[in-house]
Amino acid sequence: MADFSKQWCDANDPDMPHDFDIMEIFNRLSVNAYESWICEGYGFGAIANVNGECMLNMPNGKWVS
Repeated sequence: MADFSKQWCDANDPDMPHDFDIMEIFNRLSVNAYESWICEGYGFGAIANVNGECMLNMPNGKWVS
């Protein structure tokens, strides 16, 4: 089953219920920690707190903020 973040749903299909919230996950992470989360809409595979900045891991292996 595909999972979609709140942020993707808000931007692309506001009537679609979301499965998780990127910022809720980021806010509970310790600095320099990450959790594996897949958003089928944006295509990322992890959410990280890198020195206090929210970063997403994309399929090409690059991290984006």
